Amino acid sequence: MAEGVAAKPRARGSKRAPGRAMISSERIAKRVGRLGHEISEVYAGSDTPLVLVAILKGATVFAADLLRSLSIPAELEFVRAASYGAGTKTSGRVKIAHMVEGSLEGRHVLLVEDIVDSGRTIDTILRRFRRMKPASLRVAALLDRPARREVDVKIDFTGFVIPDRFVIGYGLDYAGLYRELPGIYALS
Repeated sequence: MAEGVAAKPRARGSKRAPGRAMISSERIAKRVGRLGHEISEVYAGSDTPLVLVAILKGATVFAADLLRSLSIPAELEFVRAASYGAGTKTSGRVKIAHMVEGSLEGRHVLLVEDIVDSGRTIDTILRRFRRMKPASLRVAALLDRPARREVDVKIDFTGFVIPDRFVIGYGLDYAGLYRELPGIYALS
């Protein structure tokens, strides 16, 4: 999609995605299941439940499916951060509107993100969480788009690496729309 050109919203109730299919819901389900297995192996034997921290709103669908795929005890918390607004390009500024409610000190924390682009959002949250002194702090991202990376961040568990396309579906949105799509689509 050309920068500055608004996509035409689809009619309510329409099942047709406004873009090209990139990752099917079946591929996502298989990959999330494998990630759940990998994560469960890493944290198996821990004396405290893992704390999954989903970044609202985009990572909600991924976090819910990932949580259900784990074979270990886990808690779910949320943080709300934004850098896009209603556009397709990051503003470069990260605003944290809500932090986790409990203490993370001495806990194993897995930050769950829908997509890592510039790296600014995840870097900002990681820096804030490190000050909370967790026992460990790792990142799981459904999508990694390294072509837009501005800040070097480590993603410990990656679902898919994607090309430089603006994507929607499976929790990812454009101006609040398209989160309900079961697969990932390149917005056209």
